[in-house]
Amino acid sequence: MSSVGEEKKSLPVTVEKAIPVTYDLGNLAVFDSNILDRNDLDSSNGKRESHIRDLTRDNVQLMINQILSLPMKNTTEGAGSSTGQSASMTLVRLPDPITELPREKPLPKPKAPTKWEQFAAKKGIKPKEKSGKMIYDEEAGQWVPKWGFNGANKKLDSQWLVEVDDQPKKAGDELIDPRTLSRADRKKIIKKNELQHKRNLKGAK
Repeated sequence: MSSVGEEKKSLPVTVEKAIPVTYDLGNLAVFDSNILDRNDLDSSNGKRESHIRDLTRDNVQLMINQILSLPMKNTTEGAGSSTGQSASMTLVRLPDPITELPREKPLPKPKAPTKWEQFAAKKGIKPKEKSGKMIYDEEAGQWVPKWGFNGANKKLDSQWLVEVDDQPKKAGDELIDPRTLSRADRKKIIKKNELQHKRNLKGAK
């Protein structure tokens, strides 16, 4: 075992090629255009595996030499171990990849248009331009979201004093707190939108 270890340590770090290899360090790739001997790669050759291993080792060594020539940065971060010791690391910033690789998965299929999108396309209705998710609250003097957490549509909920009609809107109804009514209306709208969304998905299928 020691002789094998000594042989690995004695391998040179400099590798010479008749035709210089090309690199794509962003993808950690080396492209070797040197001509291969068919006899060296023949399955009947007993040294075939050894030759492939040596060829791979030389090309990997060339790539490592290129990586070590890139700018390096040393950093110290906590190792997160029970001892609480920090680890010193040497980081290398790789360049941007230059080789376009194929997608791992196929392109996603386009979504089927909803009932509204089909109707709008038929009638030539163009979608409205989005006005953004934020709205300026003049009283607070800041921008707040239109909906959601601390949204402008919940402004009525936080008021300590609200005006209540003297008479109920319908005969037999009791006076209703507008804050409670506002929350109930929002829940109805949410349920209505969810139901319509399910119908659209079902119609698209």
